[in-house]
Amino acid sequence: MNENEEKHDRIPAGFERGTDGPKVIVVGVDGSDTSWRAAAYAAGLARRQNALLAVVYVQPVLASSAALGAPVAEMTEEVAEELLAEIRDTTERLRGVYEVRWEFHTLRGDPYSGLVKTADELKADAVVVGASEQAGHRIIGSVAVRLVKAGRWPVTVVP
Repeated sequence: MNENEEKHDRIPAGFERGTDGPKVIVVGVDGSDTSWRAAAYAAGLARRQNALLAVVYVQPVLASSAALGAPVAEMTEEVAEELLAEIRDTTERLRGVYEVRWEFHTLRGDPYSGLVKTADELKADAVVVGASEQAGHRIIGSVAVRLVKAGRWPVTVVP
């Protein structure tokens, strides 16, 4: 047996998620500039890897706003619809130039939990998010930091 055959014999036969390039890429969007840059980066990665791009918007649930009488549910639904319209417009403009398989997911709750849930359900190979633009996240931890600490997927944070 030569050296190459010996090395080949030591390679495990089973599939391990994330070892042969991403097949499902989850990207979190919230309408911020950094989330749009993250979506553009993830779309390019999905195109090059022929992966499914799962665009995720988690509608925040703010109990304090409801107490003030603000129509939070309607506002977050409008944001979700605007994000979807923007994504569809961009996709249509690029049709024939860049082909990316994509789907849009929206759910309610905490952005971190929503991204984790979606990534788990889709068996994501990678998660892409924009860097937080909120100063308070330096203290309590941004969604990106929490995703990295979870250690379940490669996480790319786009500035």
